[in-house]
Amino acid sequence: MTDTSQAAEKAKIHEGKEADHHPYFRPRDAATLILVDRSGSIPKVLVGKRHDKVVFMPGKFVFPGGRVDKDDYRVPVAAPITAELEANLAKGSPKTPASRAKSLAIAAIREACEETGLCLGRKTEGKAKLEGAWKPFADAGLLPDPSSLFLIARAITPPGRVKRFDTRFFTADASAITHHVEGVIHADAELVELVWVELGSKPLADLHPMTRNVLNELDTRLATGPLRHDAPVPFFHFYGGKMQKDILS
Repeated sequence: MTDTSQAAEKAKIHEGKEADHHPYFRPRDAATLILVDRSGSIPKVLVGKRHDKVVFMPGKFVFPGGRVDKDDYRVPVAAPITAELEANLAKGSPKTPASRAKSLAIAAIREACEETGLCLGRKTEGKAKLEGAWKPFADAGLLPDPSSLFLIARAITPPGRVKRFDTRFFTADASAITHHVEGVIHADAELVELVWVELGSKPLADLHPMTRNVLNELDTRLATGPLRHDAPVPFFHFYGGKMQKDILS
């Protein structure tokens, strides 16, 4: 590789853009939360429009989500994750321990509150001792409540990418939202607009292909009635250069 091409490659990595020939990176745990409004005849999901000037997916509609923080498993909660959700998160190889399962669910709630201002929590007696990203919960007298979450899918970014994530996609009903932080969505924020859109509508057609796969799974499950923890959970990953879909067991 010439000096010029090496510099170009370094610049691409620095900008955070994907490169399918980059050396292997171990995927990092991440979580995404898809909030669903089933009050109408057609379910709606909440999406946010990313700022036009961000490096990754500018101007695209996305679901709130991001990396798990190292302290997510330490955060006090109003109620534990359900035994059924913990069991689903433990599936796969190697098994996911309980502390890691909790951190994944908590990360989904934290990211949703940070990016959209919508918080899934429950009132507590006394002032909650939460700081940093969790301060909106403390200010509202809430502790995060992951008991309403369901696991829809798991997906791992293909090898060779600059940024790789092992993402769990959760969903929760809009009725689980108990607090709204004002001022999170604005013209200079990461997300400049929030929209509830019907499943199958045009804004969802421009989502990342993997996210569309997950939405198809959610649509299928919603069509059968109330969400259940005993439904199959797909695992999207890449093997031999091709995307594979397995069922977690």
